Amino acid sequence: MSSSSLVLLSISQIGRQIQQRWIWQSVSFELLAGERVAVVGPSGAGKSLLLRAIAGLDPIQAGQIYFESKPLTDWAMPSYRTQVIYLHQRPALLEGSVKDNLQAVFRFASHRQRAYSQERILGYLEMLGRSPDFLERPISALSGGESQIVAFLRVLQLSPQVLLLDEPTASLDPEAVRQFEALVEAWRSEDPRRAYLWTSHDPSQLGRMSDRKVEL
Repeated sequence: MSSSSLVLLSISQIGRQIQQRWIWQSVSFELLAGERVAVVGPSGAGKSLLLRAIAGLDPIQAGQIYFESKPLTDWAMPSYRTQVIYLHQRPALLEGSVKDNLQAVFRFASHRQRAYSQERILGYLEMLGRSPDFLERPISALSGGESQIVAFLRVLQLSPQVLLLDEPTASLDPEAVRQFEALVEAWRSEDPRRAYLWTSHDPSQLGRMSDRKVEL
């Protein structure tokens, strides 16, 4: 099977229920290796809930999610979440510096086979138009957009196979949005099998950053 026809994620007839009300039902689609897919729908359709369910962060009440042909129920979640990573709209960061936050993830058992690479991070920062001094900035001094960039760098250094991007640039200014998008494309270019799902209220961004749409 060629990489372009390899199914990374298979979403089969899933449903999400909150307080006995179905948010969505019978949702089915596939994410193939290398694909750039937008998740679209009206406000309140449950796009964030869908990405969180695929990330294994929220339960589903119907159907099944498969990653690399194996149901999520058969995956050890720490292992799965190194491969399929959800980027929150409002990321949680630790006290300390940017560098402290980037290094902290490697203390988790699921990431101990990896190591922090400052060279790689500096390359990403250069693409974002930021100096090495950014690593020493205290988290408490960062803007919302800068915090989102730190969260994204923290994810990228783990080399995930799939990104679940939930309004990732909502708090960024136009120049930072352009840099963020370029960084996503740089991540994809490192491995042509990498793929993502992206939600955004900006139709022009989805036009730039996706090849097809899944509608809720």
